[in-house]
Amino acid sequence: MHTRLSRLCAVILVWSLVASAQRTADEYQVKAAYLYSFAKMVPPSPPGLPGSSDMIIGVFGGGEDFVKVLRRTLTGKTINGRTLEIRHPRSPKELKFCQLVFFRTSEQTTRAVIAQLGRTSVVLVGEDKEFLNDGGMINLLPSEDKITYEVNSAALERAGVHGDTGPAASKTDVQTAQVEPESARSITFRVLPEFPSIAVTMKLTGAVQLEAVVRPDGTVKQVRVVGGHPVLAQVAVAAVMKWRYERASKETTETLKVSFVR
Repeated sequence: MHTRLSRLCAVILVWSLVASAQRTADEYQVKAAYLYSFAKMVPPSPPGLPGSSDMIIGVFGGGEDFVKVLRRTLTGKTINGRTLEIRHPRSPKELKFCQLVFFRTSEQTTRAVIAQLGRTSVVLVGEDKEFLNDGGMINLLPSEDKITYEVNSAALERAGVHGDTGPAASKTDVQTAQVEPESARSITFRVLPEFPSIAVTMKLTGAVQLEAVVRPDGTVKQVRVVGGHPVLAQVAVAAVMKWRYERASKETTETLKVSFVR
């Protein structure tokens, strides 16, 4: 009995670690997508200046895991003809060569570094509740089911950085989400996911496969992502959590596909 219990605990621990790792990977990809969008705000460099052919995104603080995801996601992409390069500077002095800096953690040197870079055209992005108060420009706000951001307009203006931090689809480039339920239980109320503005910027399309755990009263208890890009999956999950299904005698798992098309 003791052996069985030990094995069961080990299995649960392994699955918990796998689920946690998947959530972390998804979060990293969403953050990478945001950084790609924010990099479009970087002013063009005058021809002939060092670094004018490349756009360098520096990650200050944190470990290598996020940097590896960022490199896999963005290396080789271009913005306005400039190839993206990802660096992980160990010294604040190296940040002056970057066009965008992402502060992974709040360190004692953060405020001093922001003060040094704040009046340059470097786009400063963080993920700490005090980041904007310290003079940062854009701050990512992770929550349980999504990542949003806040902007310090005064800091952007002082640095001469302009651009729409939340680009949306134009009237001639409208993109929509189509839902295809693959289960027998009828849907009595649904909310269509909004196409994420950052997905429009990245020209993302595709399908997200979901599994919705539905209570007997028809409310959605949980939504699991089976497949699809994290940026698209994030809004799909948020929408499906608001759905209502027909009542049933027991809890069921419903499968569905959300297609983001152009």
